[in-house]
Amino acid sequence: MRSFASDNNSGVHPLIMDAIISANSNHAPGYGSDPWTDAAVHKLKEVFGEKSEPFIVFNGTGANSVALQAAVRSFNSIICTQTAHIYVDECGAPARMTGATVIAAPAPGGKLTPDIIRPYLQHFDVCHHASPKAVYISQATEFGTIYTVDEVKAIAGLIHPYNMYLHMDGARLANACARLDCSMRQLTVDAGVDILSFGGTKNGMMAGEAVVAFRPEMTAHLAYFRKQSAQLASKMRYLSAQFIPYLEHDLWLHNARHANLMAERLLDILRQFPQIRMTQEMETNQLFFTMPPEAAKKLEEKYFFYYWNESACEIRFVTSWDTTEEDLCALEKTLMEIFGE
Repeated sequence: MRSFASDNNSGVHPLIMDAIISANSNHAPGYGSDPWTDAAVHKLKEVFGEKSEPFIVFNGTGANSVALQAAVRSFNSIICTQTAHIYVDECGAPARMTGATVIAAPAPGGKLTPDIIRPYLQHFDVCHHASPKAVYISQATEFGTIYTVDEVKAIAGLIHPYNMYLHMDGARLANACARLDCSMRQLTVDAGVDILSFGGTKNGMMAGEAVVAFRPEMTAHLAYFRKQSAQLASKMRYLSAQFIPYLEHDLWLHNARHANLMAERLLDILRQFPQIRMTQEMETNQLFFTMPPEAAKKLEEKYFFYYWNESACEIRFVTSWDTTEEDLCALEKTLMEIFGE
């Protein structure tokens, strides 16, 4: 069934699938001591710089939990937004695994700014309080909005003098870069990000993410945090092999541009219907809108989707690398039938 529920629901790009199948030949050393992992790490270093240190993991929640363990200790705090993935959608895993206090700040559009962060920069080195140590941002945000390079630099510039770290959740980093027309390096390490959760599952990969550290002190114990977090794959070659075609010839960018383009065309369709009201500015491949509840129920008969705010009948649609023009035409026809047009 085709849907606009999430880019997690999309298929695997054929080049990625071919890479997995190619890795399924003969025997190979486990736990990352294989040629596919070596090649994947090399590719990631090409993208993010030779000083970067990538660690392949299973999934996004694992990546965030491992990355934050490298950034904080149990007596620290992590500053994020009230809609942050680590605060809302990961069942408290990062807080449980780090032992740190997660401070969720109200943030319009799901984005932190220096002015929002500044009031929380207190109680350093006071044993009665959790000491701020990390700021978490996601690219793109849960609202589909994006941080520009200058906005990332501004946050890094604020917190680095406090000896704090900036962690970026890059689950949709590719979509943000496609929108901003910049490289992944420009939007991460060059902008002051200290550690990155690098995602590809939402953009054509089957499974597997990477934690990419940009500071040697964060790299020092990452291998141990990965193992203790049950994120070290024994047959890592099947995860690692995917990164090779994903990063070659800018497949990641091609996929993200297509998803963003499909979102733009979907936005044009939704705007045809006065009963539909957009609730967030669309910047990547996520769209948020409301419609009358009775119309939403009819839409549910043909499409699976998520309610962002059920009481307001606010719906989230997400386009993917494999969203087609036929998908959009079918949805447009369904909406015309629902609204009698």
